[in-house]
Amino acid sequence: MDDTPAKPRSFRRLFRNWTSWAGIVLAISALFAFLLLLALDLFAGHRNPYVGILAYVVAPGFFLLGAVLIAIGALLQWRAGRLAARVAAPLVLKIDLSRPRDRKVLAVFATASVTFLFITALGSYQTYQYTESVHFCGQTCHSMDPEFVSSQHAAHAKVECVACHVGPGATAYFRTKLNGVKQLYHTVANDFERPIYVNAANPRPAQALCEQCHWPKKFAGNVERTYRHFLSDEKNTPFTVRLLLNVGGGDPANGPEGGIHWHMNISNKIEYIATDDQLGTIPWVRITHPNGVTTEYRTPDFKGDPEKFRIRRMDCMDCHSRPAHKVHSPNDAVDLALSTGRIDSSTPWVKSKVVAALVKPYATKPEALEGIAASLHEAYPDPVQADPVIREAQAIYRDNFFPEVKLDWRTHPDFVGHKTFDGCFRCHDGKHNSPDGQKSIKASDCKSCHLILAQGSGEKLDQVNPKGHDFMHIDAEYAEFSCTDCHTGGIQK
Repeated sequence: MDDTPAKPRSFRRLFRNWTSWAGIVLAISALFAFLLLLALDLFAGHRNPYVGILAYVVAPGFFLLGAVLIAIGALLQWRAGRLAARVAAPLVLKIDLSRPRDRKVLAVFATASVTFLFITALGSYQTYQYTESVHFCGQTCHSMDPEFVSSQHAAHAKVECVACHVGPGATAYFRTKLNGVKQLYHTVANDFERPIYVNAANPRPAQALCEQCHWPKKFAGNVERTYRHFLSDEKNTPFTVRLLLNVGGGDPANGPEGGIHWHMNISNKIEYIATDDQLGTIPWVRITHPNGVTTEYRTPDFKGDPEKFRIRRMDCMDCHSRPAHKVHSPNDAVDLALSTGRIDSSTPWVKSKVVAALVKPYATKPEALEGIAASLHEAYPDPVQADPVIREAQAIYRDNFFPEVKLDWRTHPDFVGHKTFDGCFRCHDGKHNSPDGQKSIKASDCKSCHLILAQGSGEKLDQVNPKGHDFMHIDAEYAEFSCTDCHTGGIQK
């Protein structure tokens, strides 16, 4: 009997199996991906907030999976070793390069490991790039049909969603994700509000949003714009307004103070109270001048204590309320289609017929598309005349109406201008006066913010007046009325 004590088994022998080796390769690849993503995040020209998911969630997840495989392989090896000890046949993984089979297996394993590392590096980088895309946010990660579709025909269509909705830094990322958990719960429970409003949720302020790209001190001066409209008569009579917008500026170091952007004067502080979440009703305004003097203005029906309300400071988005998700009104969308020839303006009554078909109440988008086709086929029995009109009308509906979530141009007002929504006239309506009655926010006339160079159609558009025409409402002189009294964006009152 041999009394020589048995040699203790080497701990490393437990990992001499293909399962543990596969786990080691996976863990090393995950560590490599983590380091690569961390380097991309640190040295990239701009921050991608979604890299946090990849670097601190996905990569560690694969690392943990690799560790589990290592442990499983070690456990199986330990059990196999105990079984082998009973039959006096030690079970040890041996690689003998003199044997063709061992050389083949080792070559396959090494090639697979190197390939996996390469795919990990390439996949990590490509995933990093993909998470910045609008497609990822609007269609892959989130199913947001209204937001994604409306963003495609707005001024910021090429701006990544995360640039505005998340922001740089870990704090912004985690705050957004925590809010996303709440949204996920309501999505699963299907108890969220329809349509979804954002004003009440206190979105990121313009100073942390718009001013990352836009320079509020810039002096813009006068900007020429041409607006092409069509009347709702049999001939779809064109009515074009060519004007100079007095955008101006608010920083005397870059140009004279004045114009529309005077409201963003960094020397003045404009605050207001809105009595609705959509910020459409503003009964109280306070201006703090550079010398510290403040002046309050309020409408006659506002009797409350301002301190009991939320006082907001005016910023870019109080006028540019739809900067990235543009939902056109039926009138504006049909005017655009007529002006670009996508709808033939020689088709009788086509402006009014298409708008009437668009604004009918529909429960779902398929129902709406069928209803629009039926209405326009009834108006124009000839398919040659009707089919192009129907195709464009349906395209307008798909881009701007979302009945399943009860969203269209009426639910999200655009406060630039004052034709369809009050916009400027929320304050400049002539009803906001100081408590002593000595001062008032004047009701702006047509030349306060823009100068009409020409208006009408045909020869009238050649009659350019550098001093500005008086506004003519079609063929009648302007009277003291609000545009929104008749212009609703749909069928005119």
